[in-house]
Amino acid sequence: MTDPIAQYRFREEPFYRASGDEISLYEAAYAVRMPMMLKGPTGCGKTRFVEYMAWRLDRPLITVACNEDMTASDLVGRFLLGTDGAHWQDGPLAMAARHGAICYLDEVVEARQDTTVVIHPLTDTRRVLPLDKKNELVHAHPNFQLVISYNPGYQSLMKDLKQSTKQRFCALDFDYPARQVELEVIMHETGVDEDIASRLVGIGERGRNLKGHGLDEGISTRMLVYAGALIARGVKPLDACRMALVRPLTDDPDMRDALDAAVTTYF
Repeated sequence: MTDPIAQYRFREEPFYRASGDEISLYEAAYAVRMPMMLKGPTGCGKTRFVEYMAWRLDRPLITVACNEDMTASDLVGRFLLGTDGAHWQDGPLAMAARHGAICYLDEVVEARQDTTVVIHPLTDTRRVLPLDKKNELVHAHPNFQLVISYNPGYQSLMKDLKQSTKQRFCALDFDYPARQVELEVIMHETGVDEDIASRLVGIGERGRNLKGHGLDEGISTRMLVYAGALIARGVKPLDACRMALVRPLTDDPDMRDALDAAVTTYF
């Protein structure tokens, strides 16, 4: 019989370099199927961590990129019309709960609050998902786990999780990696040498010091990897950094000048 979630299994190990004891803590949480909340800035490695843990635990991973237009039906499923009549199609949350995958709701606060409440019955001792339209109660597979993530620094009072939702999860804090860890990540992901990677890390550190002083977000590890990948493809370092680090981050002329100056210092 065909495995309905085979496509969500990892065939190769995703590269992840631990910054602390997050791996062992997550394994302990998964052992009791505890819902997990990952909190940290954009591009610091939250998604890669979930991918690595799904591979390490040998579980399929179904990822949902949350957005403000996402409805409850997008998560749990809906009836679709076909040539042979109407048939039910599970949404990603229902599929994960039914077949024992890890369901990862990325940037969950982007979804409407009336949508996120559907996860509540899955995040307490009930571990069930009501499919009202189908008149079915899905009891979560023993291997099912729910993981959510968001960036606390980006949220306003209008875009935050309710306390009734937050308190259903255990949480791990993420931040940009320590210098040596970030160095290893950039070298592994891009193939640049240690000298180039070290300069990129230096630019990242300088840019992060400007967060709250003209920048809403610092230069993420993901952005540094983009810059390194361009350099590895033969793009001049100055051009690569402006393209991957400066231009996406701000449109303010003064901030661009400050970041360009930092780039010029290192390259």
